[in-house]
Amino acid sequence: MDDTSQNTLAVDPVLDTLNSSGYLDEDTCRAILEEKERSGKETRDIIVDGNYLSEDEMLSALAANNGCEAKSLSGVDIPREILSTIQGTTARMYGVVPIEATPTSVTLATYTLLSPIMSDELRFVIGKEEVSFVLARKSEVLDCISRYYGGTDSAVDNYVSLADFETTSTSFSEDMDEKELENAASSAPVVRFVQLVLLQAVQARASDIHFEPFEKEFRIRYRVDGALYEMTPPPKSLATPVISRIKVMAGLNIAERRLPQDGRIQLPVNGRQIDLRVSCLPTQFGESVVLRVLDRSVVSLDLENLGMPEDVYNNIGEDISKPNGIIVVTGPTGSGKTTTLYSCLRRINKEGTKILTAEEPVEYDIDGLVQVPINPLQGNTFPLVLRAFLRQDPDVIMVGEIRDLETAQIAVQASLTGHLVFSTLHTNDAAGAVTRLIDMDVAPYLIASTLNAVIGQRLLRKCCRNCKTAYDPTDDTLKRLGLTREQTGGQPFYFGAGCDQCNKSGYKGRKGLYEYLRVTDPIRIMITERKPTLTIREKARELGMRTMREDGIRNILDGTTTVDEVLRYT
Repeated sequence: MDDTSQNTLAVDPVLDTLNSSGYLDEDTCRAILEEKERSGKETRDIIVDGNYLSEDEMLSALAANNGCEAKSLSGVDIPREILSTIQGTTARMYGVVPIEATPTSVTLATYTLLSPIMSDELRFVIGKEEVSFVLARKSEVLDCISRYYGGTDSAVDNYVSLADFETTSTSFSEDMDEKELENAASSAPVVRFVQLVLLQAVQARASDIHFEPFEKEFRIRYRVDGALYEMTPPPKSLATPVISRIKVMAGLNIAERRLPQDGRIQLPVNGRQIDLRVSCLPTQFGESVVLRVLDRSVVSLDLENLGMPEDVYNNIGEDISKPNGIIVVTGPTGSGKTTTLYSCLRRINKEGTKILTAEEPVEYDIDGLVQVPINPLQGNTFPLVLRAFLRQDPDVIMVGEIRDLETAQIAVQASLTGHLVFSTLHTNDAAGAVTRLIDMDVAPYLIASTLNAVIGQRLLRKCCRNCKTAYDPTDDTLKRLGLTREQTGGQPFYFGAGCDQCNKSGYKGRKGLYEYLRVTDPIRIMITERKPTLTIREKARELGMRTMREDGIRNILDGTTTVDEVLRYT
């Protein structure tokens, strides 16, 4: 195997082990890697589900290579004194269960290879001199965790009731020096508390976790399906050590509390690899930290799985296959623009295509893409990176966001010299992207000659299927939507009554609204003539574009979402 192949497989220790041990050849490993990239599934699940190896064969190979043994947990009865060596939150987070223990050692059963960092962290959290591992079937490990440590509810009930918080938190203060901060951040109660917060966030499918210190309280909030939910506040004295713990995990400077910092955390939660993007912001009462949860098992990066209307899906499939031009995705923060861009790049990511991306920051690592993180503090700006890109012989360029004239001009130049360029803009709708580029002082004739398409999008919440309730809309409701009763065809509207499955919100999950402005010759003429946004939008509608409001009404009529959601986002 050549060095390039070895480097490719080295990013996945399971495949690297199975390949070097002779169980899987290079072509098979590459096929599994491609499937992992496409689906977001775990390597071991792809191997077993695809019948490449049986689970027992895979475990035996991994165990032999890592100097441990493979063990069956079927019918094993674990005594309570052994179970008490680790807490339920630790078992659930790392996917481990203790099967043997002495006063100084413990043996943990796991179903996957743990990185050296995770192994060291487990040793610290458990507090044993020696921690060893055996490999077991995934179903057996998860069954033991569920049977002996209970479901997720018990973790939520114990959210701030860990007994050692009350005694430990009193020793924390806001003016600790660097050494005291390190000790506080590494204390077992703080480590377990942060584990619990992250575990609950991933289980709730949160997109963001907010840690917010105020004068008299420390708030923790999760954003689920676009809405913020506050958890029971922990003691205020935990704010500094908890935030320091997160900074340690992200490799940030814990002594620096006056300047914003950005970092990244990668860790397994419930057996899944989760990426967390960390942003620290100094405030009046301490540092506010927001974690963006990037969970590939939740977010699909396949274009066909984004829920686009058929006409939009077909149009975008054609336009991203063109050799040059600019495709822009517009919408506010959190509207799914990056997911749409990644899905487009995944579709055209072939062996014969060179794709470069400039992102602030890189959200998902995708095999085959050359991804460059933008860092203005280090002088690594969008214009600087884009100029370098043009000397790297790319076919496709993705710019995280067009923010200024210089970036826009380089994107136009790249398009004119035979490159396909993807980017985002913050505008209210697709037609507004044209006006925004003109406002940046990009020449209208250049926009007209390079812009292929603009995708406007929003993410709105879907009605909870469990408590979805039908009703007949009033005349006032129809008037607000610009509909007549005849246009509804007698279809009922729906709302979520609220239930345990949706946390009484009536909503569960989200769906995209899309409008696709294809830049055809009539639109190009209007751009050159500097026509206003409204005029361009109406012409695009004449040519077949469906606005986001119209796409929202379609989703109301098929029972996907509510009137309030559509009116709120369109």
